[in-house]
Amino acid sequence: MGEVGGAGGAGGGAGGAGGGGNAVCTPEGAFDGAPVDAAADQWTWVPVPEAKCRNGSATGFGIRKNPASSKLVIYLEGGGACFNALTCQQNPQSYASTNFDNWKNGGGKSGVFDTANPDNPVKDWSFVYVPYCTGDVHAGDATDVDVPGNLGAPKGQSFVGYANIGHYLKRIIPSFPGVTEVLLTGVSAGGFGALYNYDRVAQAFCPTPVVLIDDSGPPMSDQYTPACLQERWRTLWGLDKTMPKGCVECSNPQGGGLVNAYTFFGEKYKDGRLGIVSSDKDNVISLFYGFGKNNCANIDGFPSGLSGAEYAAGLAEVRDNFLKLSPAWGTYFISSTTHTWLGGNGFYSTNVGGKPLTGWVSDLVNDGPASHVGP
Repeated sequence: MGEVGGAGGAGGGAGGAGGGGNAVCTPEGAFDGAPVDAAADQWTWVPVPEAKCRNGSATGFGIRKNPASSKLVIYLEGGGACFNALTCQQNPQSYASTNFDNWKNGGGKSGVFDTANPDNPVKDWSFVYVPYCTGDVHAGDATDVDVPGNLGAPKGQSFVGYANIGHYLKRIIPSFPGVTEVLLTGVSAGGFGALYNYDRVAQAFCPTPVVLIDDSGPPMSDQYTPACLQERWRTLWGLDKTMPKGCVECSNPQGGGLVNAYTFFGEKYKDGRLGIVSSDKDNVISLFYGFGKNNCANIDGFPSGLSGAEYAAGLAEVRDNFLKLSPAWGTYFISSTTHTWLGGNGFYSTNVGGKPLTGWVSDLVNDGPASHVGP
């Protein structure tokens, strides 16, 4: 990985390097793919033969260009994770143009994708939609992997979500040469993925500022996301070779440490705008973290899940002991069990303490101060 000064992958833009603090751009690889030729103001499927789903089939991404805007949203879709027989059964293993056609006529018109709602702070931005079919929260780079566990655990899987992002960036960056701001976001597994891939995306567009919003994908300390569960993910998905460059404490000898990415990004991007949205009793992520209970005694069975109180405590610890260490971070926590907010009607109807969720997002993308809202 070579160091370059100045414009980096995106060819320039406003603000500091990657949206905060680092004086030198260090993009990961060359972004020399062909620009996407797509009609304006409509969703278009872009096949990327190099990108694969976990069953080995080819996939791609969706794009909606607005030539009148110099701003871009990159949205990573959610959909669970695959690390044992039970979770893999609930996780999509393929995604093609037909899936995208179904999505764009439904989900592609709601939440942050709604171009008609005046309360949407990104309604006029261009969009890239990254589907999810790799089972690894967009973070893996491992092929021909057999999932451990009970009868029915899949074999020969390709956990290549991180590798796919690299293939997509080769096409995305040349497609938006005049971009002045990027929002990297996602929900659930896509929220984890947005956080995990933030540094490489910020460096790819450097010095153009890249804002981060992780919706409902918050890593927690080893007390709430036990090291044994993190170790299963690391081993299965090949996370050790895809960790954010320079985040030594993100990988502890016992397998834990993912929570330290918050501190790493907060220090590296001190002038950045980084945010987490989450329910304080999220009934989906609390179930996933339950696989780590009792030193992962039931990791291949049926988890009991974290209680609402346990999840709320873990989330509060993230905010108070990690995120508040840097002015770059903000949080929007909702007293609820609901899972994900940005992709549906909840984006417009949610108000915590007099602060609408749309207003909090608007603050982040419009260079306002990062704030902490909620219980």
